[in-house]
Amino acid sequence: MLYFVYRIGRYLSLKLSLKTCYKVAVICADIYYFFARDDRRNLANNLKIILGTDDKKLIKRYIKNIFRNFAKYLADFFRFSKLSQDYILSHIIIEGKENIDKALANGKGAIMLGAHIGNWEMGAAVIASLGYPFYAIVLSHKDKKINDFFLHQRSITDVKVISVGAQLKNCFRVLRENSLLAIVGDRDFSGHGIKANFFGRPAILPKGPAFFSLRTGSPIIPTFLLRTKKDTFRLVFEKPLESKSTDDEEADIKNLMQKYLSVIERYIKAFPDQWYAFRKVWT
Repeated sequence: MLYFVYRIGRYLSLKLSLKTCYKVAVICADIYYFFARDDRRNLANNLKIILGTDDKKLIKRYIKNIFRNFAKYLADFFRFSKLSQDYILSHIIIEGKENIDKALANGKGAIMLGAHIGNWEMGAAVIASLGYPFYAIVLSHKDKKINDFFLHQRSITDVKVISVGAQLKNCFRVLRENSLLAIVGDRDFSGHGIKANFFGRPAILPKGPAFFSLRTGSPIIPTFLLRTKKDTFRLVFEKPLESKSTDDEEADIKNLMQKYLSVIERYIKAFPDQWYAFRKVWT
């Protein structure tokens, strides 16, 4: 069923103008909002911690905006075949590109640290369009048709995919080749995450960005594509976070994780209605 929803969504997204596409996406989001009880409950639990309040009206408003922004995110993803240089120049402001060039000057590649905020898929596509060799670690969907659908959409851009699991050894090769490797740091898909302090509470989060950085010497560049109120975007590249190795790798990983988690926290606090955490982060 979900596969056909995606197919219909892509068809409509490509047929409609961007403005109309967003309007339809918002209508669909508002309808889905009423049926997605579990998603609303999980979002509310997460927002209480992020916002530091139990204000039900405020939390409800943010939840509605999260559904709407996520629907727009999907519309953008469905329209990847229309992602042109003209669109990028007119709709996306790029900040901190020099941080990528500085990192790559060392010849060890760079880890592009992302999160499920804004539009990380489009962010990857834009970075690849700038001419950087770009790879992204992605989770394979259990449904083959859906997985193939997502792979097809990503193949439209110059983003190369590395699946979570057996292919992860390719991550070392990518960084040795002085390429960019994108990893999200706000949700663990591997089942090998570790407990870290996130918004002042313990949560199981992925150690991949820290692990690869410490093993390869590759710097970590926190990277976020954020939607503006006018439905344009800001693509922000933070200054590289350097890793320092000692004889205690476990402690090194935890220390580095806390460094980049504090950056992710800062962006989530600034854009809580663009963080798509539909599952409980804190138990």
